[in-house]
Amino acid sequence: MKIAQVGEEVLSTPARQVEQSEFDQEPLVTFIDELLATMLEANGVGIAAPQVFDSRAIMIIASRPNPRYPDAPDMQPLVLVNPLIKQISENKVWEWEGCLSVPGLRGRIERPDWVDVAYLDTDGKAQNIKLEDFVARIFLHEFDHLIGKTWLDHITSTENIMANEVWAAKFA
Repeated sequence: MKIAQVGEEVLSTPARQVEQSEFDQEPLVTFIDELLATMLEANGVGIAAPQVFDSRAIMIIASRPNPRYPDAPDMQPLVLVNPLIKQISENKVWEWEGCLSVPGLRGRIERPDWVDVAYLDTDGKAQNIKLEDFVARIFLHEFDHLIGKTWLDHITSTENIMANEVWAAKFA
């Protein structure tokens, strides 16, 4: 699947909720499989449907060590449909992020260090989960894509933007 790049309209448009009638249908199952494959091929730790030109509120978070995030914790991919933030930490942490839709750049942004989330699983069943630290950051990054934002919308100073190569030389 082609990954949308910053500036494309789909990345600034809020996603629509997935209807209950779409669950257990082959098109949704196939789409999620292709979304996961696209994320893995791009060495991402998360991806949202709008990043592949699909306006549905679907995301995958899949923290794992890879060339872009060598110290990431390892977890099985988690598909979240129609996610909703129930509660969020008041404690916030500054960290560098990259994005498949913002190639070549990293941004240092502040995000809460945990988040409680309600979502539907791939069967359309309601679930709740508490995400912490790097995994919470991934979720919040992907959630931004579902509300029409990227990490660029959180930048408070141009000093918090760096080319990937410069970031890697300094921090990797």
